[in-house]
Amino acid sequence: MRTPGRPCRRSWVMAKKPDLLIMGSGAMACLFGARLAPLADVTLLGTWEAGLAAIERQGICVLGPDGQEQRQRVRVAREPSACRGARQALVLVKSWQTERAARQLAECLDPEGVALTLQNGLGNLEILVDHLSPERAALGITTMGATLVEPGIVRVGGVGPTHVARHPRLGPVASLLEQAGFEVHFEAQIVSLVWGKLAINAAINPLTAMLEVPNGELLQREGTLAVMTEAAREAQAVAEAQGVGLPFAEAAARALEVAEWTAANHSSMLQDIRRGAPTEIEAICGAVVREGRRHGVETPVNWTLWHLVQAKAQGSKGAHS
Repeated sequence: MRTPGRPCRRSWVMAKKPDLLIMGSGAMACLFGARLAPLADVTLLGTWEAGLAAIERQGICVLGPDGQEQRQRVRVAREPSACRGARQALVLVKSWQTERAARQLAECLDPEGVALTLQNGLGNLEILVDHLSPERAALGITTMGATLVEPGIVRVGGVGPTHVARHPRLGPVASLLEQAGFEVHFEAQIVSLVWGKLAINAAINPLTAMLEVPNGELLQREGTLAVMTEAAREAQAVAEAQGVGLPFAEAAARALEVAEWTAANHSSMLQDIRRGAPTEIEAICGAVVREGRRHGVETPVNWTLWHLVQAKAQGSKGAHS
């Protein structure tokens, strides 16, 4: 009981923000890092020095669809030794960098921690599992879009849900994402969604990269419509040969819808081509072709797109993460 006339003594306990490690320093890493920074102590671990230096110097700047600018400070790291004991991580590097990111995570992720991949393409989870174990790796996809304007500056390119697998260690990560305003769905059949996104990416991204046009421009050209349709159909046929049903009836129709919904967007593959960086064509069309061979499904359009984008990207230098 308080003694009359004596002031109350209040004890304030400030809750420590959880740590969050993000692998990468490109468009998606910056978008997620900036949105999560008010809720967590965010560290971006990467190898792209221009991006890391810009973020270290001025923070991350996010340009919203309405033109509003948001700037957030986060930590950066160049070596995994600076991130030892990380309990939760988001993997947002390009698919061709997953092997390196997995080795780094093996050095710094806590034995009870978990790394959630939200990357494009196939094979990323398998690489993480090889280096970490199934208990410390989880699969997800995101339909958020972002364009890297310059190192450390990103423009929001699209807003959509993020889907994650049901995994016993993902609760805290999913909670942070939801608190940051991301729409998060736990999925029992996450592989279906991964293949669905793969089919759409195979139909849109390579053509935008080859022609160097935004997504919507593909709908204005008769020739590209035919190629988009066949690329998506091939990916759907491969998925079904594996026993994976897509989350929509017709991949080709959905790809056309997505191109219309995201008409002004510049695909990540087009952004890579313009920056002279390696693309994710191996994990998209290349993956469709390889899985098609395993199951006896012919994929001539994906094979052609795979090799055309490889040829266009030849001579690209630098490691952008």
